[in-house]
Amino acid sequence: MSTEILIVDDEKAVRESLQDILELEGYDVEAVASGEDALERLNEEKYDLILLDLKMAGIDGVEVMHQANLLYPSTKIIVLTGHGSLESAIEAVQIGAHDYLLKPFETEDILASIERSFTAKTERQRKELLIEQLESSLNQLKDVEGITTPDLPSRRIVSLPQGIMVDLERREIWRGNTRSHLTPTEGKLFGAFLENRARVMTHQEVVFLVQGYEINEWEAPEVLRPMISRLRKKLAIFPGMEDWVGNVRGTGYVFDPNL
Repeated sequence: MSTEILIVDDEKAVRESLQDILELEGYDVEAVASGEDALERLNEEKYDLILLDLKMAGIDGVEVMHQANLLYPSTKIIVLTGHGSLESAIEAVQIGAHDYLLKPFETEDILASIERSFTAKTERQRKELLIEQLESSLNQLKDVEGITTPDLPSRRIVSLPQGIMVDLERREIWRGNTRSHLTPTEGKLFGAFLENRARVMTHQEVVFLVQGYEINEWEAPEVLRPMISRLRKKLAIFPGMEDWVGNVRGTGYVFDPNL
């Protein structure tokens, strides 16, 4: 399930940096340099998330946000702002933005904000799905000739030890009320581990399964290291789960939920 993100910022360096960061995380990203271009794209396509600069010449970020909310109420918006326009950012949050980030921002800050926005969206979608299921069940009960099992959407949900549940389609891990949302790259990485539980995987093999290309033996550990680190941080909110991803010195990694 691809995730579409639109970046709207008139600063070329910010725009290109954000696009590089998010594409490395596996998101589908488009970037435009003005509010006018943003509205043109929004009239042609729906996005899951918009990273939106507030202060731009011509049509500013506030106007873009108003139009985006009218066209796609479910689209999440994170506003980008400098210290001098912090009040405008707070106002934007009050009228519908999910979050705001002060420039310059760290990679971890932008990824964490995106994760929070998608976690909130996933929770809403989960409730909508539950309502659909209940409505389907009620319709089936109206059939006086008998009750049949309603056709429910196919979902890849995996149950792991210690009460951990994983929804691979929505890239979500949860136990009780604690939830962690994975980026597309993290989702592919965790999916590869799930499909190869308790098997030692080489660095090159993991890169191929996650990124889809072959890489030199000496390059693979460097590519994987930040991905593994970020995944472990997501797993760490469930005590002990980060230890399920183990290093195999000089070889690669092993994922064993029975540790």
